Amino acid sequence: MNIPSADADADVVVHQPGPPTMLAGSWLLPTVLSITAGSVDVIGFLALGGVFTAHITGNVVIVAAHYVTGGFGQVGPLLAVPVFVAVLGVLALVFGAVGEVSGSRRALLILQTALLAICLGLGVAFGPFADADGPIAVLVGMLAVAAMATQNALVRLALQGVPSTAVMTTNITQLTIDVARLVRHRREPDTLATARRRARVTFACVVGFVSGAAIGAVLEVHGGLWAMALPVGLAAVAVLLGERRTDGRSGGR
Repeated sequence: MNIPSADADADVVVHQPGPPTMLAGSWLLPTVLSITAGSVDVIGFLALGGVFTAHITGNVVIVAAHYVTGGFGQVGPLLAVPVFVAVLGVLALVFGAVGEVSGSRRALLILQTALLAICLGLGVAFGPFADADGPIAVLVGMLAVAAMATQNALVRLALQGVPSTAVMTTNITQLTIDVARLVRHRREPDTLATARRRARVTFACVVGFVSGAAIGAVLEVHGGLWAMALPVGLAAVAVLLGERRTDGRSGGR
């Protein structure tokens, strides 16, 4: 009688590798994206009448403040939410069904770079904007909003395991919880290892966003919408970083 061996049984089970995750590898791309979001958000706020391009919730506050003080733009904050949702929805429909993660990542990074570059070009050509509700000013703002919607789609669809690069409230909440778990040290080793890796990337994203906001504010005060050259350059760098997987190989191979 033939008795199947353990080795024979093991041969039957085939483990297919899942899609590559960024969490276990490089923190550099999420950090660059966070710096980009922070700089775009503050530049838009200062140069375009108080419109938030990455912090969509803040636009609701701006609309309320406008009706009380009249000191902020009205059209941009009103349009920001539907434009963000529309762009995000279209990208989810187009790229959500794409099976090749690296191809989606590359396309979304290039699209974001193009949107920010157009935003820079129009801002430099027609700015500064005395009227934040003027057509060109609103168009520049919505291009920036579309770029940030693209970045959010990128993180959700093509960078599995990466924390948000634009919503710092969520990141700080998760970071605090992970640090508390590490301090207590009362969980399984695998759980603690995951929390430790996630905390490193999340912390890098938070620091990156804050740094981007600070640098973007200084550049906008001294150079107006020329400050958008910073996020355009960072987005171009992100395209190059997006070509690499967590194991250091080219993302297209």
